[in-house]
Amino acid sequence: MTVNLEVSEGVGTIRLDRPPMNALDIASQDRLRELAEEAARRDDVRAVVLYGGEKLFAAGADIKEMQAMDHAAMVVRGRALQDSFSAVAKIPKPVVAAVTGYALGGGCELALCADFRIAGDNAKLGQPEILLGLIPGAGGTQRLARLVGPSKAKDLIFTGRQVKADEALAIGLVDQVVPAAEVYERAVAWAARLAQGPAIALRAAKESIDAGLETDLDTGLAIERNWFAGLFATEDRERGMRSFVEEGPGKAKFL
Repeated sequence: MTVNLEVSEGVGTIRLDRPPMNALDIASQDRLRELAEEAARRDDVRAVVLYGGEKLFAAGADIKEMQAMDHAAMVVRGRALQDSFSAVAKIPKPVVAAVTGYALGGGCELALCADFRIAGDNAKLGQPEILLGLIPGAGGTQRLARLVGPSKAKDLIFTGRQVKADEALAIGLVDQVVPAAEVYERAVAWAARLAQGPAIALRAAKESIDAGLETDLDTGLAIERNWFAGLFATEDRERGMRSFVEEGPGKAKFL
């Protein structure tokens, strides 16, 4: 398989495995969607790591495959392409991208679908589609601008240039930079910590933030208010508050 899902102690790793460059062809895109949907519904997956391996994350789409497609073919395929990436963004659990080496084009767009990005000091990220006479088509124009702001997104997309890990950190494209050999370990540790948390509250937090960013403040506050009230019906809320009262903060054990 070109994309695999491995689960251990509540953490599901979605691993790109299409050497040598993890090019995201149609089969990989469809498999990515399937595994994202699987991770979303599995109770034993409480947090997710996106990983491309020790050498690189993903160098982009399969250009040879795309070159053979005409306008009519891409009209049909374009929605499926975006849906594959959106399936990752919509996983209702914490998702962290572990980025080593190149994360370009579709690889960068995949990293943008995560909630948090940990990059190796050897990472290079970018949206080079303009150099092919194209623009990002798997969410890059939208998610990148929302993450780093429209001006920085336009710089990267208009020029197609690659940014190294330090610049990616400075502009907010990644959240941590660590030695390349430690990327996956750090990502799993981040995910494992959240996998021990209250699953429904984490889902509520993620959906409130993501949905709220797409609307006005009053509507966002209503989304937050409804989730906040709804959590009072959960066992995790009872367990968390009881532990706080009896033992102090930060000691609750969630199922």
